[in-house]
Amino acid sequence: MTAPALVLLSNGGGDPRVAAVSQGLRAGLNDLRPELDVRCAFADNPPTALQVINKLTQRGVNEVVLTPLSIADAFSGGDDLGAMLTAVRAAHPGLQVVASQPIGPDPKLLSVVDRRLRDALKARRATELDGLVFLSDNSHDTRSHAVVARRTRLWGSHHRLPSVTAFGGDHGPTAAEAVRTLHAQGRRHVAVGSWYLSPTEDYLRQARMAYEAGAIAVSEPLGPEPELLQTIISRYVVSAMDLVDLEPMLAERRAAPHLAVVGA
Repeated sequence: MTAPALVLLSNGGGDPRVAAVSQGLRAGLNDLRPELDVRCAFADNPPTALQVINKLTQRGVNEVVLTPLSIADAFSGGDDLGAMLTAVRAAHPGLQVVASQPIGPDPKLLSVVDRRLRDALKARRATELDGLVFLSDNSHDTRSHAVVARRTRLWGSHHRLPSVTAFGGDHGPTAAEAVRTLHAQGRRHVAVGSWYLSPTEDYLRQARMAYEAGAIAVSEPLGPEPELLQTIISRYVVSAMDLVDLEPMLAERRAAPHLAVVGA
């Protein structure tokens, strides 16, 4: 049985930096799981999910898992995902398509933040650190904000340092505000760990403001790291199981004859 195709769905396809990370993840997944047909699609630019799936169905694919590449959303891929699935199903009534959970604020990815921050501190020749800001990409709901805040506490506790959450977009507090909060508590060597997948304009703006507020280092976004690939595969596998039709296997099991032991 052929495995369902995997479509990586992200926002910001018009930004070549975002597209490069998506393609990097696709390349990594192709190396990790060469049997999977992995494609990239974008919610706001071509190729859209519908365009990608149109091509997949032309090749005979009849099962697809959409995985949102959002690391800040814990529960869904955004408000437009349901409408997107409806449009795909209307265009291809015979297609089995599901959306997995997004990458989300997976605690296993904190090790990537640590690596990125160590690199940033080394590049800035910073030798002292007494406060942390966890800068997250914007999420679509307040429940996800709460999960991100828990990741901040977990991260700060691991390093035994005070930590403050900052959010991109318009939700705040900004990275600069979080840095100033720690400064007001007497912390003078504050670094920012970035919970962004790619170097979007919002990330660059937040990083610039953090430096202007006195941050000693700001880590780069996560990028296509092995931990991310494993998380994507985990999301895919769970949703791919939803596409498995167990009824034929159960019917075959019910129809199987029982063997009787014949005595001599």
